[in-house]
Amino acid sequence: MSDGSIVRLSEFLRSPPGQYVLGWEQRQLDAAVADIFGYHALQLGLPQIDTLRENRMPLRFFAARRFPASDEAGGTGRIAVINRYEELPFATHSIDLVVMPHILEFATDPHQVLREVERVLVPEGHVIITGFNPYSMWGARQYASRLGASAYLPQAGRFISLPRIKDWLKLLSFDIERGQFGCYVPSVRSERWLTRWRFMEKAGDRWWPFLGALYMLTAVKRVRGMRLVGAIWKRKEEPARRLAPAATTRTMMAAEGRTAIVEGPDAANDIAPRRARR
Repeated sequence: MSDGSIVRLSEFLRSPPGQYVLGWEQRQLDAAVADIFGYHALQLGLPQIDTLRENRMPLRFFAARRFPASDEAGGTGRIAVINRYEELPFATHSIDLVVMPHILEFATDPHQVLREVERVLVPEGHVIITGFNPYSMWGARQYASRLGASAYLPQAGRFISLPRIKDWLKLLSFDIERGQFGCYVPSVRSERWLTRWRFMEKAGDRWWPFLGALYMLTAVKRVRGMRLVGAIWKRKEEPARRLAPAATTRTMMAAEGRTAIVEGPDAANDIAPRRARR
């Protein structure tokens, strides 16, 4: 995700349509992550929303290419600054849940981002993706901007259809668990007109469900030929947490030749290495 696209997306999210988008995504993500269990949960990008606030994993943190500004922070306490989403500084098979709100459509190489997410996820780990639907009223207006009309969505985005995302995930041995469309209101800019057209949410969900301006997709990483037996969360031995002074609020994290800065009151303890799952 280029710095320019981050700025343009941030500007859109501060507008009434952007706030409408964040509201829909927050509701859907709260429901989606509530019943996903494990140890480590990771949100990539979009600091304006806390996608993990309803998740109950003990270690939840946010990773982006820059520290969020004070008016952007969505509430995630632990922050990791990384260089590229295409090279995640996390160990293989170390994350139980990855949430990617609008990452693929602004990434330089979305295929590589998905490959990295597949690498860091544990077997049976979950990935949740949100994005703009190019086959919607919002997408049609955005396409018209190429012909001279004013742009409605961030111009730097390369919006990917849900069927294409599903194909990419299947090639990486993910099983699709759930898909959801939303935001059926027309591409208006004022909060007043967004409120007037809100009745179309129920109508669109019933009569033209595939034309929502947004989608959310949940997928599970499968390892073919592997069968989990017994208590899958039990380990032979648990490595002791490393102690850190109470005043430490920033530490470095390294995994497989990649580094990240993590901030938070318990940052050094929270990222202590753990033994890979069996």
